[in-house]
Amino acid sequence: MEGDGVRGDVSLQKEWPLGVSRRACLMAAAAPAGWLAAPGLAHAGGQLEEPLMDSVRTALSSAIANQAPPEPEFFSTESRLGYLRWLGTMSDRLRKRKPEWEVRRDFLQTVWYESKRAGLDVSLVMGLIQVESAFRKFAVSSVGARGYMQVMPFWTRVIGDGDAGKLFHMQTNLRFGCVILRHYIDREQGDLFMALGRYNGSRGKPPYPNAVFSAQRNWVMDSKTAMG
Repeated sequence: MEGDGVRGDVSLQKEWPLGVSRRACLMAAAAPAGWLAAPGLAHAGGQLEEPLMDSVRTALSSAIANQAPPEPEFFSTESRLGYLRWLGTMSDRLRKRKPEWEVRRDFLQTVWYESKRAGLDVSLVMGLIQVESAFRKFAVSSVGARGYMQVMPFWTRVIGDGDAGKLFHMQTNLRFGCVILRHYIDREQGDLFMALGRYNGSRGKPPYPNAVFSAQRNWVMDSKTAMG
């Protein structure tokens, strides 16, 4: 898809069109203080293991299989400049959590790449990471979810090679997290509120989705900055 800077995986993006429901408008709702007041904790409730059809399992396995480095490739100067403006803005906002420039750059580049690859809004993924792990690579929740996007280990058995230790690898964790979130959005027919609840294992309950929507606002590019 021209201008998104993601090499290959075009069929994946076509397979997973974005959908935003009326419930996404609940972004304006205030997040419960408990979700955001303790940034050192991992707040994941944990995705629930559910039976998957063979076709779905195969598609998800294929979606997480390619571990090539996330190297953006742009098809226009405008798209490249847009990405660089985003990188600079997000880098400034993330500086306190990740002081080292190279670590911060690699993380943001990978989040951007994996979000685009899965057809997700990058700011939504950043908000989810903020709530789930407070941007801590080695975060572990009370139910055993791991890494930046707090992926449950059973997913490595269901759609991976069974090595749960890989969930502490940055790109692997972000790849699994984005693919799983995309899967839940598809299952909920584009309803972000319900999909986020499913991601957290609290489907239909407002605290977690509202917390993510609230955190998402920290990572949205304003139109003036985006236009340069």
